[in-house]
Amino acid sequence: MPVHQWIIFGTLLVTLGLFITGRWRYDIVALVALMIVVLTGLVPAGHAFSGFSNPAVITVAAVLVISRGLRNSGIVDLIGERLLRLKGGVIVQLAALTGIVAALSAFMNNIGALALLMPVAIQVARKKGVQASVFLMPLAFASLLGGMTTLIGTPPNIIVASFRSQTGAAPFGMFQFAPVGAGVALVGLLFIVLLGWRLIPRRQGSAEAHDLFEIEKYVTEVRLPEESKLVGKRLPEINTFIDGGVNILGLVRGNERRLAPSPGLVFREGDILILQIDAENLETLVAKARLELVGSERIVREDLESDEVGLMEAVIGINSPLVGRTAFGLDLRRRHGVNLLAVSRQGRRLRSRLDRIRLQGGDVVLLQSHVQTAREVLATLECLPLAQRELRIGQRRQLILPLTVFGLALLSTAFGLVPAPVAFVMACVIMVMAGCVSLREAYDSIDWSIIILLGAMIPVGEALETTGGAQLIAGSLLRLADRMPASWVLVLVLVLTMFLSDLVNNAAAVVLTAPIAIGVAQGLGTSADPFLMAIAVGASCAFLTPIGHQSNTLVMGPGGYKFGDYWRMGLLLELIIALVATPLILLFWPLYP
Repeated sequence: MPVHQWIIFGTLLVTLGLFITGRWRYDIVALVALMIVVLTGLVPAGHAFSGFSNPAVITVAAVLVISRGLRNSGIVDLIGERLLRLKGGVIVQLAALTGIVAALSAFMNNIGALALLMPVAIQVARKKGVQASVFLMPLAFASLLGGMTTLIGTPPNIIVASFRSQTGAAPFGMFQFAPVGAGVALVGLLFIVLLGWRLIPRRQGSAEAHDLFEIEKYVTEVRLPEESKLVGKRLPEINTFIDGGVNILGLVRGNERRLAPSPGLVFREGDILILQIDAENLETLVAKARLELVGSERIVREDLESDEVGLMEAVIGINSPLVGRTAFGLDLRRRHGVNLLAVSRQGRRLRSRLDRIRLQGGDVVLLQSHVQTAREVLATLECLPLAQRELRIGQRRQLILPLTVFGLALLSTAFGLVPAPVAFVMACVIMVMAGCVSLREAYDSIDWSIIILLGAMIPVGEALETTGGAQLIAGSLLRLADRMPASWVLVLVLVLTMFLSDLVNNAAAVVLTAPIAIGVAQGLGTSADPFLMAIAVGASCAFLTPIGHQSNTLVMGPGGYKFGDYWRMGLLLELIIALVATPLILLFWPLYP
């Protein structure tokens, strides 16, 4: 095997290993892989960043902005309001929730669709008196199933469409995924609603936040006497007496109660501080700062909330700046004006010192924040609220205009009037100019980690082709399947893509497997279309682990799921999808047209 093939295979093995371990974020890993293939000469330096101009990357970014416009329109709020009024048992509610999230995921980012419906699902679970785990995993799986039905439903479909142009055919159109994707999604949803949810272990998740976060048990009051060393000092100076580990949740001064006081506040004699602190640190603080212990018997959860200050439960997103950091290192109180009161992981409250806990994606946090800035803080920290969001039933124009612009973009793409990247970028521009999406919201809505991942991995995937690596793997598969019918090779490609998507980002899985699938099709003398369609389906089937897709990770904490819970429903679901998708692919995309 030539040296350049050793280099590309070594790079890909290291890249896949780092993707799986998750030690570094996948966009950073992708950039490292890109630099290796550039520095070793596998990709010309002038071509290093050509991936960022790929139509697939532009389309993904545009779709994310359009998704934000649809969220702002209020249409999903109206749907959520209707869902909460829906009568019926668990199966009826589950059918409605999964059906709606699948339909939304067909036309907007599936993470966004899940984020919009997750608070509704938690409210429904509380209303029905069942664990949130019954609804959340089915909701996450439904968002993946819905995404496979259209071109813009998920980034892997957009990437697969662009790879088709390498075979000499036009890229897949808007609804060319639907004959296979819709059939698979329908069967998958039926399985989830009728049987799958029964396979999920009933766990106490952090979505049952009022039971989990018994915050009053960890709060106490202290008074500043005349001799206290805190008198005349500002709020942050309390940390000079102990090494972190304390949150000042409120201050009582005379008849006035101030919650989440400003860092500039100066302590006075007689002030009563409402502190969140453990017993060891409390003893140290009282002794060093000369405080008087008042007690906590009259403190309840409601004492920490007011018209201006509230408590909110939120789940940490995968790309949140909180991931991998501690509350002490982030200095949340000073930078963002919030207090971190509690952390839950996989449905269990973490009882270590809060300022020392290293936060992870999927953790559920209890925050104290000013009501007016709560939404902005959650957006900045990339956290999703677990409580029912305030309904924004806007004016008719705010509802109709985004839907009209989006509908026109869909039609122009479906009828081939305008290429998909151009149509959706035009829709973005119109939405921004019309005020449906602010410029800041447009930039914030783009998941830049996915953009960087795609822009970096596309040249790496091309290096796999130019070095002959893709042909070498395809040849190995062909020799392995020498005595198999072509349809069995198709199943093999589908299953391999499913397996890879359970371990790494599905967009990266497509970039790596698509060139191989094209080589296999050429070696068999068949059309590449069924193999590309198999990859599109397989890339959306990350049902075995919580790390395969962000949707799975986001529900892990609120649902209280463990790592091994996903395969209980996911394994059977992937088997059913393979059995359903294969004949559908062969029917609508024949091997020998």
